[in-house]
Amino acid sequence: MKRLMNSRMRKVMCRLVGDKAGGVMMEYVILAVLIAAAVVVAVAMFGKTLVGMFSVAATSTTAREQSAKKELDATRKTTDSDIQKSKDYHDNMHEPQ
Repeated sequence: MKRLMNSRMRKVMCRLVGDKAGGVMMEYVILAVLIAAAVVVAVAMFGKTLVGMFSVAATSTTAREQSAKKELDATRKTTDSDIQKSKDYHDNMHEPQ
């Protein structure tokens, strides 16, 4: 019974005083969601480039240098395209209105 009263009393006191622990936890949740969103965007933007780079590395470890060079050139074109998309997105976000 004493535990029940203590917990009820504690809840009432926390409401009156203004317990801010929930607010701090919500800030951490929002921060985690923003970080997760940034990771998803980064993987979406540069995922193809990373796969291409690993493919070039795997091909170049074998004796097929010509196909590795072709893959490297294709990966560089994709990277340049992704960089341009990123710059365009950045410029559009920071364009004066």
